[in-house]
Amino acid sequence: MSTAPSPAALQGLKVLELGQLIAGPFAGKTLADFGAEVIKIEPPGTGDPLRQWRLLHEGTSVWWQVQSRNKQSVVLDLRTPEGQAQVRRLALEADVLIENFKPGTMEKWGLGYEALSARNPGLIMLRLSGYGQDGPYRDLPGFAVVAEAMGGLRHLMGEPGRPPVRAGVSLGDTLAALHGVIGVLLALQARQHSISPEAPKGRGQVVDVALYEAVFNCMESLLPEYSAFGAVREPAGSALPGIAPSNAYRCADGQVVIGGNGDSIFKRLMAAIGREDLGQDPGLANNSLRAARADELDAAITRWTLEHPVDEVVAQLQAASVPVGRIYTVRDIAQDPHFRARGMIERIVTAQGLALEVPGIVPKLSATPGSLRSLAPSLGEHTQAVLGNLPSTD
Repeated sequence: MSTAPSPAALQGLKVLELGQLIAGPFAGKTLADFGAEVIKIEPPGTGDPLRQWRLLHEGTSVWWQVQSRNKQSVVLDLRTPEGQAQVRRLALEADVLIENFKPGTMEKWGLGYEALSARNPGLIMLRLSGYGQDGPYRDLPGFAVVAEAMGGLRHLMGEPGRPPVRAGVSLGDTLAALHGVIGVLLALQARQHSISPEAPKGRGQVVDVALYEAVFNCMESLLPEYSAFGAVREPAGSALPGIAPSNAYRCADGQVVIGGNGDSIFKRLMAAIGREDLGQDPGLANNSLRAARADELDAAITRWTLEHPVDEVVAQLQAASVPVGRIYTVRDIAQDPHFRARGMIERIVTAQGLALEVPGIVPKLSATPGSLRSLAPSLGEHTQAVLGNLPSTD
């Protein structure tokens, strides 16, 4: 495990994580990676369902070692008055509470923001849900797959005229979690500015993140193009409409991606593939001109790449300072020296003795980097220690 200089960026921050599966726990993991004390509340018996998702080792998902590292596990039944009372006690000392239940669930349990902040005015509550805490769709069930569709992403993924595909990971959840972390950090900064005798920690607030909005926020020019021109962007496979040349290209033994859309980069790319005539063509001098002839450019590049293996294409274009890359599988990632040089692959040994490689920590901070301080906990591992140290008042 890596070690970080003390103090960590978020050292002293107390986070109560009530969420399950991906969005809430990913936000909690990110805060924990940078030193926050994260107490994860899990239901008795089964715990977070993520413990049983995908490939298991001795009954527990190896994914668990990533999503729940640096956290403490406390077992409470939030559906009971006793469990709710314990959460209220924990919330008295928390800086941040994370939840990703259906809107209204926390209020039903007496754990809504108004109730908790009445006793802890500095509390920040991160609320992640499919559609947000208000609006006509508030009460509908919302998962990442639906958020990606509603946010505009799914329509763009795939080949023209064919059903859309998914990325293979839950982008909607992860994008929402990252927006949630940004919101928490903003709320902490605002809280710092509101310190007063009446609120010695400052005043907290609700960070309301809807999954579909997190996706929509990443849709670049989609809406203004529709607003100005009535243009509906359609799926384009591996190409990037309006930006050329930028695509995936077949080689003699595989595929690469090439981004040759900068004006000077385009000229270097054309020289590298032996098409200086295109590189010097005034009708291709800028991106708008090239976009109108994208098919022609893709065909010229493909004729060249098909004559060479992937390694040769990558080597020649890198030598010409043209952005190019092979399309990685996880095997490629695990064997790539750059991932390891940047600390993006960490090696751990689980409590069951399984040697495991897990993703490193992002982003890289020069003075207070994140660290992998503790393994993902067993179910309820910290219940007695955490609850035993709570004040006795309800």
